[in-house]
Amino acid sequence: MRHEPADPQLAVIYCRMSEDREGGGLGVDRQREDCEQLAQQLGLTIVRVYTDNDLSAYSGKPRPGYQQMLDALRAGACGSVIAWHTDRLHRSPAELEEYIDVCEPRSVQTRTVKAGTLDLTTATGRMIARQLGVQARYEVERMVERQRRARDQKVQRGEWSGGPRPYGWEKNGTTPIPEEIEVIREAAEAVLAGGSIRALAADLNARGLLTSQGVRWDGGTLSRMLRRPRNAGIIQHRGEEAGKAGWEGALDEPTWRSLRAVLDDPSRIPTASNVRKYLGSGLYLCGVCGEALTSHSKGAGQPSQYKCRKNNCVVRHLELLDKWVIWSLLRRLKEPDAAEVFLRVESDGVDVEKAQQDAARADEKLKELAAEFAADEIDMQEWRIARTAVRAKRDAARAVLASAVKSNPVAALLQSDDMEAVWQAWDLARRRAIIDQVMGVRVLPAKGGRRKGGGYWDPDAVAIDWKK
Repeated sequence: MRHEPADPQLAVIYCRMSEDREGGGLGVDRQREDCEQLAQQLGLTIVRVYTDNDLSAYSGKPRPGYQQMLDALRAGACGSVIAWHTDRLHRSPAELEEYIDVCEPRSVQTRTVKAGTLDLTTATGRMIARQLGVQARYEVERMVERQRRARDQKVQRGEWSGGPRPYGWEKNGTTPIPEEIEVIREAAEAVLAGGSIRALAADLNARGLLTSQGVRWDGGTLSRMLRRPRNAGIIQHRGEEAGKAGWEGALDEPTWRSLRAVLDDPSRIPTASNVRKYLGSGLYLCGVCGEALTSHSKGAGQPSQYKCRKNNCVVRHLELLDKWVIWSLLRRLKEPDAAEVFLRVESDGVDVEKAQQDAARADEKLKELAAEFAADEIDMQEWRIARTAVRAKRDAARAVLASAVKSNPVAALLQSDDMEAVWQAWDLARRRAIIDQVMGVRVLPAKGGRRKGGGYWDPDAVAIDWKK
């Protein structure tokens, strides 16, 4: 359908700068200046400038400025578009055809600083536009191939393939930043000891520590940072582990794989049913029937209680019970034999070195199979069968490594000079991990009446079993 031609003397400018730095290295501001000079030479009036900075036309991601420009053209706001080059407007045939469909029935002229004028109202003009589009597509695809090949070569050499600065390292991706490396180790230890990711992120923010991008932490950002293979000195390429890196990791591989196993545990995802608000919910047990105690609120202004989940065998003042358990725990950990009893490494006889060697051999074998397939030494069916078997061995070795390191959550308390201060600084998840690690709490029916000293609390109705 034909439309009333818009005024060709009214023009909009479109500028785009993509991450690949194409277009002679010109930034958006420089492109706009050149386009404004062209408009002045042609006697055109600029009604608006549309820009998209750091957005590639090749990637296919939405470009807000470009879409706004198309909407203005459809509305007949102008009859000319000025761009530095046609490849600033589009680099895919589909986008070009949409642009032609908008411009051709409205007689919109396209004027560029480097490629001249495109008259999309004629068959010749549309042919030239399509040829320029094909050439631009070819150039960007060739550039992408070169970049991918360069990244592949870097990965094969154990080098970092580039990108935003990774937390823990300088912009070159290999020089460690000691303060950030220590944060990675501290956070890993806390998670393995039962700490909450959200609480750890809040603590980093309270200490004024920012991400590598200079913004505040949240649980998702911290979790993604801790999951990165580079933290264990492992290269990640195209979403998969690709071998040993040329930089030293912040964590050893067994610790990192244990950390990944904890972070990937579906039970850690908070839902309405698994978020605990109190220290003993689900941990303290009924001394009568053995069921877990759960929290219960009697109403506004009334103290919360722990109750037997199944039979209501016991009911106990929540705050007083928690205080007694904490007092008992810290008193026990201050006794002379506490370190000998509780501070032990749990390895379960795992041969970490052998597991690491098995995983490394599997990675090498996968590379050999890929090379044989590329060289037509084996066919696709043989490659798939062999790859499946080797991957199974590699995954088994990684599973062993993931279970090899179990951080003892009691260690930080035993090694501190002020247990009470350390305990108060921890989040609920880490406190609960300590309780679960070292003690079993059984709550028995309390005797009625006032106790000696004037209170109603009955310490004899709480039985604590220390785990060895």
